[in-house]
Amino acid sequence: MNGRNSWIVAKKELSGINYEKTIVFAILLQLFVALFSSFLMVGLTSLYDPSSVSQYSRFRYSIGYSGANSSLLDRLQTSEDFIVYDLDLSPALESLRERKLAAVIYVPDTAPDAQGPVQITLYTVQNDLQATVVGVKLKDVLVGYESDLRDARSARITERPIGLAFPPSAEAGGGFYEFVYGLLVPLLVFMPAIISASLIIDLITEEYQHETLETLISTPVSFTEMIWGKILACEILVPVQAGAWLVLLTLNGIHIGNPVPILVLVSVASLILILLSALTALKYRERTAAQFIYSTALVIVILFVVSVPDNPLNLIVRASVGNAGPEIYAAILLVSGVAALLGYATHLYAARVGRLAQGGL
Repeated sequence: MNGRNSWIVAKKELSGINYEKTIVFAILLQLFVALFSSFLMVGLTSLYDPSSVSQYSRFRYSIGYSGANSSLLDRLQTSEDFIVYDLDLSPALESLRERKLAAVIYVPDTAPDAQGPVQITLYTVQNDLQATVVGVKLKDVLVGYESDLRDARSARITERPIGLAFPPSAEAGGGFYEFVYGLLVPLLVFMPAIISASLIIDLITEEYQHETLETLISTPVSFTEMIWGKILACEILVPVQAGAWLVLLTLNGIHIGNPVPILVLVSVASLILILLSALTALKYRERTAAQFIYSTALVIVILFVVSVPDNPLNLIVRASVGNAGPEIYAAILLVSGVAALLGYATHLYAARVGRLAQGGL
């Protein structure tokens, strides 16, 4: 096989990437996320961790209180987050409907040491961001009130509860830290691999659908060299995109540790996906069928990979926070071995398909 011919095919395919609108839009979307990652984190983190929003709010919210429980009322009045109005329930709810209040709390006349539970009702505006922030801020007050109730009812406890001591580092990073390094970094560096694996299917199947295969075979470039040229073009995109995303994350103030091992591991892992997609495209030769098989197989592969403790996603997370151990280099060697075997199988199958295609001319 002539490597120069494969490089010529690779350059041709790279120059035509801009005509693949789906691929271009996907790259632009990743670019937007990487460019504005620090800005997007506030909104995205709040989707699964509403408490992350409350720390940015210093506004004192007006809330209505309806009830006779003085302990909870005292806690609300001493809070720096709320301005409390002691109202009857009906006028309080009417003020809430008119947006004069941010929330209304109704507490029944139940003694702290009563036998039954104290059922507190919280009224807020539905589908409102302010309601989320108020709810998170009220949580601290209600947790304190819960402690008061436990103290008032401590005489009922017949068994000593087991104390739980969590390490200080458990809450050091918060939801923001988990979201950035646990989701954003792996998503950005592996998305180019998924996109390139999808792209190789289009590059191979279009030769069959556009009936340009005969023209290519008649040139000095062999069928196997053409396949490897397309694979090379898709593989080059991965480290270039992933490296650009890591640089943009760094410029956004998100420190990325061990970028070189991360790029190497992503590049080798992406080669496995690209080779699997190339084999799928050579087998089915029709874009819709090949993309369906690839998508289904990708889900199965991802589920299998994440079930392994030291999987590439986990290793990338650890490496990005500066905790890369010898496991990441062992993973690079293992993944490289798998990629080499798949590359050999792809070469043999492409040669076989090429001979059949030449025999059909």
